[in-house]
Amino acid sequence: MTRFGAHMMIAGGLHKAVETATAAGCDVIQIFTKSPQQWKAKALTEADALAFREAQAAAGIPCVAAHDTYLINPASADPELLARSRAAMVDELQRASLLEIPYLVMHLGSAGEEPEAAAIERLIESVRHVLATVEEGTTALLLETTAGQGKSLGHRFEQMAAVLAAVDANGRLGVCLDTCHIFAAGYDLRTPEAVAETLDEFGATVGFDRLKLVHANDSLRELGSRVDRHAHIGQGEIGTAGFRAFLSDPRLADVPIVLETPKAGNMDPVNLAALRELSGDLESLRQESTKDTKGHEGRPDV
Repeated sequence: MTRFGAHMMIAGGLHKAVETATAAGCDVIQIFTKSPQQWKAKALTEADALAFREAQAAAGIPCVAAHDTYLINPASADPELLARSRAAMVDELQRASLLEIPYLVMHLGSAGEEPEAAAIERLIESVRHVLATVEEGTTALLLETTAGQGKSLGHRFEQMAAVLAAVDANGRLGVCLDTCHIFAAGYDLRTPEAVAETLDEFGATVGFDRLKLVHANDSLRELGSRVDRHAHIGQGEIGTAGFRAFLSDPRLADVPIVLETPKAGNMDPVNLAALRELSGDLESLRQESTKDTKGHEGRPDV
């Protein structure tokens, strides 16, 4: 059964993310292991890691992924920024490994004013460097699809495939597919036919064996806008018909699906209920309906 969850904040300690996830009705979670807006962070201790693991075990809610910080650009042509980004990626992977989180989601970076091909080569070298520096452990890297805003890499499946083909990762490199991002990049998801075509292309170019995580987000902006603006499930340009077709595709049946929708208004339980209903997971939906969801503004029209 597909497991649904959300990205959770870590204010007050990593274990607090699990407590918040329990209240929201998550099956799984994704977190940052530090502030996404800063380079440095307080070092994690074994006590931090133990508290986090114990919270997951007690709640029955595993953390399936961490997400790296927004400052990192592993494709940068600036030598100083590139070196700093690679060091930060190493630190992120080490933190996730200490916490025994299976995946670290990474952005592919931006080409800036440099040629795309050269930027992809720097990205490939960054990934190689990080995997070679961090001893094989519990955590693999996941390349995240992007909307292609600015000169960001990762907005075409071919770019993802190029990195995967160039890195001998021994199973430590996969892909995270974000629905809002690929839609904004030009891959249609609004109808069953469009979903089938997009997923067929993903399978032929990247391969479903590489898909380890899905970020489920509707899109505020139109198809091909290349603008990354997330919307609540069923309330954006993809819509309920698109998500129903996407979530029912059997090739995604075993892939964890995590929300990154706006947090205002305590909408995680609402979006989770929408995902479950659209996927046909009615048993989880019935269980969720027994929980206290007082104060919600209402569900998307599914």
